[in-house]
This record gives sequence, structure tokens and C-alpha cells, in this order.
Amino acid sequence: MGQHKKNSKPQTAGTRANKVTFMMNDEEYKTVERYLEKYKISNKSRWYRETILSHVLKTLEEDYPTLFKETEMRR
Repeated sequence: MGQHKKNSKPQTAGTRANKVTFMMNDEEYKTVERYLEKYKISNKSRWYRETILSHVLKTLEEDYPTLFKETEMRR
């Protein structure tokens, strides 16, 4: 999506220019906060990115089309 800002620096590979915002109810938020505290995770943004992307990549890998169906490969 073409986002143009005045006086912005050129984007380089790895630059984060897209913002994602989502809402959680109190229970969800408290659960995530407990998890982050328990495992001493201080960089929440990085944790959210890695958690979401690992789920997405795993799902894409599982859904990747194959030449044969799984049942045919197990024979």
C-alpha cells in the first residue's frame, strides 16, 4: 500500500514501516501479560511479531500444495 510521508527517509530492507493494531479483552490481555512476565520477555513488539509470523509460516507450510495426497504418500 502506497504510504507517502513528507520528508521521509528511503525505506531499506528490514525497515518496519507498517503498523498493525488490534484489540484484546481484559482476560486476553492479562493472560498475555502473565506469559510475558513469567518468561521474562521485555520486547513485546518483537514477541508479537515472531509469534504471529511463526504461526502464519507454519500454516502456509502445512497448506503448501503437494504432488500427491498425504494418504498416497503414506503407502
